[in-house]
Amino acid sequence: MNFLFIILGFVLLICGGTWLLKSAVSISLKLQIPKIIVGMTVVSFATSAPELIVSVRSAVSGFSDLALGNVMGSNIANLGLVLGITLLIAKIDVQKSFYATDWPVMMVATALFTFFIFSDAEISRLEGIILFSCLILILIYLLRFQKQAVVDEMPEDDELLPNYKTFAFLVIGSIGLWGGSELLINGATSLAKCFGVSERLIAVTIVSVGTSIPELAASIIAVVKQEKAISLGNLIGSNMFNILAVLGITAMITPIEVKDFVLLTNDIYWVIGISFLVLPLVFFPKNLRLDWKDGIILLICYSLFLYKTIL
Repeated sequence: MNFLFIILGFVLLICGGTWLLKSAVSISLKLQIPKIIVGMTVVSFATSAPELIVSVRSAVSGFSDLALGNVMGSNIANLGLVLGITLLIAKIDVQKSFYATDWPVMMVATALFTFFIFSDAEISRLEGIILFSCLILILIYLLRFQKQAVVDEMPEDDELLPNYKTFAFLVIGSIGLWGGSELLINGATSLAKCFGVSERLIAVTIVSVGTSIPELAASIIAVVKQEKAISLGNLIGSNMFNILAVLGITAMITPIEVKDFVLLTNDIYWVIGISFLVLPLVFFPKNLRLDWKDGIILLICYSLFLYKTIL
């Protein structure tokens, strides 16, 4: 039954990613805003829904390490695994607004989270409010001032859908991603528990990868359909949402306390390191481009993280 859940989860995630992409492109055309903004807002919020559901449910149930490990592991997986795989499929050309706005926004969110968690090994309700308030301010800034950050190679293929279809694809796609991730997480977690794996280890590996599958599905589908702006924006935005929205909302409901301090002695450094790594990769070896070589570097980093975490 667990294997069936995993298979059905993958099917739902692929379908959900396709429908969400259609909606995102249509929203971008209707509002005349850059697709990377749609990726960092609409698509990121939808693909971060599994992290939010898992983290809130875990924290309320007293499993705060699962809530924290889920977000931290997911942020590592989004860049190391998802972006790495995506770059093996196609290169992504970026423009200067990526390092002027998008990447700094993600790093500010990461730095704020690191400060809060190191200060007293807890994210309090007040800190949760601060995180979520920062998200609102960042979104207002992005929607008002952000310009194109990724080159759209095939704008002529964009399809403007009627309002009802745009809304329907958005809702159905989001539900598909959420339902698929739930099935995948339940199946994978049940299998892991059979082997007596710890709560934190399950969180930063299996659960985090499971909750990153929507990002992987949405990003790969976006790249295959030449919507690379949505792909990159989805990943950067998802990491921002995971910290500011997922942890912010979860902490507002119930404070999140660190119980397994390996989260602070190992995992947090991987979050910071792989988030920072994206910037130099954009410039080297070729300026303002991410390609398959960068993808391999990111995948190697993620493999090292798994090796260090599991062993």
